[in-house]
Amino acid sequence: MPDFADVVRIGSALPGVEQGTFYGTAGLKVREKGFCRVWSEREHDRDGVRDSAVLVVFCDPDEKDALIDSLGGVVFSTPHYDGHGAMLVRLDDVDPGVLADLLEDSWREKAPASLARDLDETPPSRERAPDEEPPSDE
Repeated sequence: MPDFADVVRIGSALPGVEQGTFYGTAGLKVREKGFCRVWSEREHDRDGVRDSAVLVVFCDPDEKDALIDSLGGVVFSTPHYDGHGAMLVRLDDVDPGVLADLLEDSWREKAPASLARDLDETPPSRERAPDEEPPSDE
């Protein structure tokens, strides 16, 4: 199961990312705009979610419901986020590959167009999931 250290490792592979805080919790920013952050204890208490660490990510508001429906409970929302392009990820349940996709999508919501173009023009370098074995030399 991924944790915030995995979020930092995956997210830091994107251009212009720095670790910081926003809304008082640890998160990642691109050019000083937050694109993901951990949920605080106050938020866990407010919404009664105690079964997982939670990460806030950003998305296109028009795609939010479809994303939530397609990911079978791993991604969810609360009334606090209704009408906003933000959704919540259960870190205890998310697949590392899905997490990487959600982080990139969130990054794209906040990154300047020039950085997004840079990412699109860079050949992909596949990063191994935390539990994946390195390739053999055979």
